[in-house]
Amino acid sequence: MSDDKERAPEELDEVVDFEPEEELGDIGAARAKLQKLKDELEKVKKERQEYLDGWQRSKADSINARKDALASAERMSERAKENFLMDIIPVLDSFDMATGNEAWDSIDAGWKSGMEHIRNQLLEVLEGNGVKRFGKIGEQFDPVRDEAVQEVDDMPGEPHSIVKILRYGYMMGERVIRPAQVIVKAGKPLS
Repeated sequence: MSDDKERAPEELDEVVDFEPEEELGDIGAARAKLQKLKDELEKVKKERQEYLDGWQRSKADSINARKDALASAERMSERAKENFLMDIIPVLDSFDMATGNEAWDSIDAGWKSGMEHIRNQLLEVLEGNGVKRFGKIGEQFDPVRDEAVQEVDDMPGEPHSIVKILRYGYMMGERVIRPAQVIVKAGKPLS
């Protein structure tokens, strides 16, 4: 009301569309109508704020739902990729078993070279998809990455080093998707 007292009557007429003064009756009626308009304006402002708050919550919910859907799709994609890779890895195991067999030495060099080329292509496909093959004779045994199937004393090598690889391991990024199965040189227990 203090703003209304400071304004000239012409300015009030511009702010609020009054009916001609003779139709209103007295100043009390004009003030009552002005108060009613102010109350309605306040009500409309509150409704506007409620609608704005609701819209902002809906927008945030929509953004979060989109992020959740993308994250879920990415997880599903990773799982599908991992399942596919887990289907390919036994094929590589079969190649490794074939090349480790004594009969492999008696196979024609051209055919042997072709088979090794196919195995290398499969390994390149895995690497292209972020999968790294690991397991190397002479490396130190790592219980996070390697699965010790046996410990031996009668093979050359440093204590706790890998002396034979039975099955290579595979990692996707920093996560082991299959540990390497290895035979380890025995030694004093690690502390």
